[in-house]
Amino acid sequence: MNEDALFVRVVDGAERFRATRLTTSVWAETMQHGAPPSALLARALEQCSPTPGTRLARVTMEILGPVPVGEITVSARVERPGRRVSMLSAELVADLPDGSTRAVARATAWRVAMTDTSSAGQTLDPPLVPGPDESEAGWAFPDHWHGGFLDSLEFRGARPVTDTEPGRVWARPRYPVVAGESTSPIVRLFAVADIANGVAALLDPTEWTFLNTDLTVQIVREPVGEWVGVQARTAIGDDGIGLCTSTLYDATGAVGRTFQTLEVRARR
Repeated sequence: MNEDALFVRVVDGAERFRATRLTTSVWAETMQHGAPPSALLARALEQCSPTPGTRLARVTMEILGPVPVGEITVSARVERPGRRVSMLSAELVADLPDGSTRAVARATAWRVAMTDTSSAGQTLDPPLVPGPDESEAGWAFPDHWHGGFLDSLEFRGARPVTDTEPGRVWARPRYPVVAGESTSPIVRLFAVADIANGVAALLDPTEWTFLNTDLTVQIVREPVGEWVGVQARTAIGDDGIGLCTSTLYDATGAVGRTFQTLEVRARR
């Protein structure tokens, strides 16, 4: 079996895929990390009725339950057509052990027409320095968080989160999202974005769980290059609900922001 991609197409010409071991979550070997399904959904949205001169501007993925490491089908459609602004939706349906199927993730997106606004450009945040070329390899997560999806990424420039400073890291996917396909810049962004929750984790994962229920990515410009910078921090209330926010970068500067709702529980 091909294990050199996050997903392998099961039937030629169909949007049905087998998740490889490279999609596995750090929380359980039977479920996927949030990044691979969000990247697969972003790919479906990007390829849905493509319109020249437009791009995805905002994507929100809702995680409806654990996404199993198995066969899944993805579909996308135009919800609200428009010449300059359109809304798209996509869905992942997984095969369950009892032979039934279930929707495990959904996404909605705004696709917006591009125009030349270079004379009016404004930066989101200063560049993340040092950049990937000046940074050394480093691990951005707890020592025991290895294997599966996290090992499918190459890391540089890791700085652990503290009470006063956000966590940060540069990450580059080692493998394509779909075997035999090149990964577009925006899909590559989604293949990394969901790690923000881990980059910003102050809690000990042996004592707490803090899984995200969703992921929203707002993209101010299309990223360039293979490296994605993530600078993130988390706020947690006193009732088990948290929020992780991050800024995403390429080597030239900030490209967007992410938001993740967290369900936080003590391990007992």
